[in-house]
Amino acid sequence: MKVYKTNEVKNIALIGSAKSGKTTLAEAIMFEGGLINRRGSVEDKNTVSDYREIELERQNSVSSTVLFAEYKGKKINMIDCPGFDDFIGEVVAALKVADTALMLVNAQNGVEVGTEINWRHTVKNQTPVVFVVNQLEHEKANFDEAIRQLKSQFGGNVTVAQYPVGDGHAFHGIIDLLQMKMYKFNDAGKAEVIDIPANEKDKAEELQNALIEKAAESDESLMEAFFENGTLSEEQLETGLKTGIITRGLYPVFCLSAKQNKGVSRLMEFITTTVPSPNEMPGVKTLGGKLLKCNSADQPSLFVFKTSIEEHLGEIAFFKVYAGEVTEAMDMINGINAGKERLPQLFAIAGKKREKIEKVCAGDIGATIKLKNTRTNDTLNSPKNSDDVITPIEFPAPKISFAIKAKNTGDEEKLGARINEMHKMDQTLEVEYSKELKQILIKGQGELHLNIAKWHLEVLDKIPIDYIAPKIPYRETITKSATAMYRHKKQSGGAGQFGEVHMLIEPYTEGMTFQTNYPIRGTDENSLPWGGKLIFNNCIVGGAIDARFLPAILKGIMEKIEEGPLTGSYARDIVVNVYDGKMHPVDSNELAFKLAGRQAFKEAFKNAGPKILEPIYDVEVIVPADRMGDIMTDLQGRRAIIMGMDSEGNYQKIKAKVPLSEMNRYSTALSSITSGSGTYSLKFAEYTQVPPDVQNALLKAYEEQEKDEE
Repeated sequence: MKVYKTNEVKNIALIGSAKSGKTTLAEAIMFEGGLINRRGSVEDKNTVSDYREIELERQNSVSSTVLFAEYKGKKINMIDCPGFDDFIGEVVAALKVADTALMLVNAQNGVEVGTEINWRHTVKNQTPVVFVVNQLEHEKANFDEAIRQLKSQFGGNVTVAQYPVGDGHAFHGIIDLLQMKMYKFNDAGKAEVIDIPANEKDKAEELQNALIEKAAESDESLMEAFFENGTLSEEQLETGLKTGIITRGLYPVFCLSAKQNKGVSRLMEFITTTVPSPNEMPGVKTLGGKLLKCNSADQPSLFVFKTSIEEHLGEIAFFKVYAGEVTEAMDMINGINAGKERLPQLFAIAGKKREKIEKVCAGDIGATIKLKNTRTNDTLNSPKNSDDVITPIEFPAPKISFAIKAKNTGDEEKLGARINEMHKMDQTLEVEYSKELKQILIKGQGELHLNIAKWHLEVLDKIPIDYIAPKIPYRETITKSATAMYRHKKQSGGAGQFGEVHMLIEPYTEGMTFQTNYPIRGTDENSLPWGGKLIFNNCIVGGAIDARFLPAILKGIMEKIEEGPLTGSYARDIVVNVYDGKMHPVDSNELAFKLAGRQAFKEAFKNAGPKILEPIYDVEVIVPADRMGDIMTDLQGRRAIIMGMDSEGNYQKIKAKVPLSEMNRYSTALSSITSGSGTYSLKFAEYTQVPPDVQNALLKAYEEQEKDEE
């Protein structure tokens, strides 16, 4: 395969809502580029992009696929991204390395919630966007309404570059405002380029003037030329379009039918001539503040944006070269862990298809295999610039979690290894063993995301599993002072055990004044790993307890704090004053005082107005305006406190504080209420006291659990 120079490469992310036709467009582009000689379809389960077993079964993408096409001396790298919000991590990774996003819009549905979600990520990454209104052949297609929604939602920089002649079954042509020609299609999708019909001339000229004016706004010299001449030359228009796209001052709108291959080749022409090449983009920053521009003359530096396991290849790493050139058998250094890597082979990948290549130049995307210690988000450099680390992909935080358990005890070790491997391939799929909850938690972007993970484990890895609602990480604390004493006394033939501890406990608040009943001879302040503090005051006088036993008393208290007296949850924000006790000259030892301290703390805690705190999360829900009432009602049924509402185009954003215990399977409920058009995010906010009825229910449940364990 030809080695492409930086200015001959175009990197495109295909993004948009589910069912907007991204995979179908990718198939048409590869067909037009000659990579395949027959276009597959999602329905026939034979596309290059959706080749994984789960995608064939579901008939939609669940993972991004790296593809390419060669067209008129240029290489178009494409990353076909899933449309469901559950797989948004694939979009985020693609936007990291893409120089332009093709945002597909379903001509039947216009701007959908998936369009909005993807748009926000392009804003965050400052990725140039070209809108593509697809599926114009559908009987319910409405191009004008789609444009109205795009302009309403994304502003005046949305500018028509093409418009269709005939919607729905009558769709038979495209008016191209850049060339001021009509592409008239036959039933096979072949285009005849003709002059614009007289009845379309006025509309075309009006829209072209708007396009030229918007392109002129991208550059002062072009604006002067526009004011002077009233228009721009073809070359000036192309320059203005490219500058406007790069700076996000212009979002041109193209239109096509990917299914019928109408308008695809013209879109490819625009990509190869006008969409920016990697060397025309601002570059990428390293963690050290260095700016890497795509220049093949610099020292080699590449960034791994995706890893996956492919049949017959094993683990494969997809990368973009940000500087220099990389060649087969090149030795490189991992900027994250300083590990040495050799690139055994280099490939250009299109789904299951792969072509061996000898060199990858700056700006191009390639793949390699058998890397030892390099994963997604790692940077590989020449030994001469080995410390460079390209800013990592910021993956979204999880929205949902389940406790995961192997149905067969013998599979537990295998399950642990496998889910850790799955996290390496998909960093939005997080795995954590919670010491507090005593559960393995698997976290993801939604229930569909975790169900796909379950499918992989059970169908491909043959590990039957159960998903269980995770326990809630409650906290326990006290509201008033209380005293208690406990004597631990045990005689068992030889040396006995004896320790007696008297303590006063009180609630801790920042800047508080400690009790004054007993003199404080020493203070041990402990910041707890789970938040809050434990203050341990030594108030012993007259040697009632030897100082060497105080650490043992503190250890016993810490053990009980890790398993709170009310529900077994972590306790916090407590001051313990040990003010008296007794020792035995022979039988007192550290174990005796540890147990005495533990039991005295437990008794005092139960008499100190104990309360349970629950985690509260900030939740943002984005829904169509007509569903807002139903969502508000549902949230209020979840003990939510509504904090405010904002408009986002055709959608409403509801901000609320909701207890985590009420968010179990919320993604399913939201999807049901909004017919799949709603989305949400959540972030930990604070701990607050649970209502009395909830506390009573939790105490009763914990008592029953302890009885069962006895």
